[in-house]
Amino acid sequence: MTFYLNIGSNLGDCTANLHHAIEALESALHSSAQVSSIIESQAWGYSSDNIFYNIGVAIDSDISPQEMLTITQRIERELGSASHRNADGSYCDRLVDIDIIAVDDTVVNTPTLTIPHPLMHKREFVLAPMAELAPRWIHPTLHKSASQLINEL
Repeated sequence: MTFYLNIGSNLGDCTANLHHAIEALESALHSSAQVSSIIESQAWGYSSDNIFYNIGVAIDSDISPQEMLTITQRIERELGSASHRNADGSYCDRLVDIDIIAVDDTVVNTPTLTIPHPLMHKREFVLAPMAELAPRWIHPTLHKSASQLINEL
């Protein structure tokens, strides 16, 4: 299976944070990642003076989506990232945030994980890297490519 992830950072040395996250993923999965260009964007869903740096990552693995979630959350903690939410549930700045965006044409809807990411079609900083990495990928429930979804924003 190919996992499509989005990694974001808006605190500290953001470029280094992204590279550390990629290295940790490759090490944990014993697999090489395909990485998109860096996308700079304003914070989404809250206000921040810090610019976000985001990249898309495609990486192959035979683990389950739930196992990938466990790995990505562990990597976030190991790299020093606290929760990406404040106590009131609002978003906050972070060193590293790793989101599972899609896994081939898999659909998952559990209390802890939703795939494809439920907000991906509303975020250009997710769609642009996705379109770069997987131009033929089609959203399994919206039945549109990342490029088509970008055009609809």
